[in-house]
Amino acid sequence: MAALQYNSTGRRKRSIARVTLVPGKGKITVNNREFENYFPRETLRMIIRQPFQVAGVIGKYDVEASVEGGGLSGQAGALRHGIARALVMVDADLKTKLKKEGLLTRDPREVERKKYGLKGARRRFQFSKR
Repeated sequence: MAALQYNSTGRRKRSIARVTLVPGKGKITVNNREFENYFPRETLRMIIRQPFQVAGVIGKYDVEASVEGGGLSGQAGALRHGIARALVMVDADLKTKLKKEGLLTRDPREVERKKYGLKGARRRFQFSKR
């Protein structure tokens, strides 16, 4: 018989993470790579581990994830969102803890588009009187 697995999706900026949570020893695999190799910065790894710390289940679940789109920061945020949603599927009592920490809310911030006649989204070219 196959072990129980919980699937969920997390999103942030332009990144999408498909997460599979399986009872295990705490191994996290991202795009078939060790997550320490995929996310070089410690801050990104802390972001990804946050749902487990809040829920108090560090080392109890293995994560198999595929992430695409965006940059590393957005992918880490998407992975965190997906893990948090999967943990709620495991135990509905964790929902209040995770919600209070803001881990279940999809961060709606996206890059604002560049407008014509401007240097960026809002930045104007330098004004010259003469």
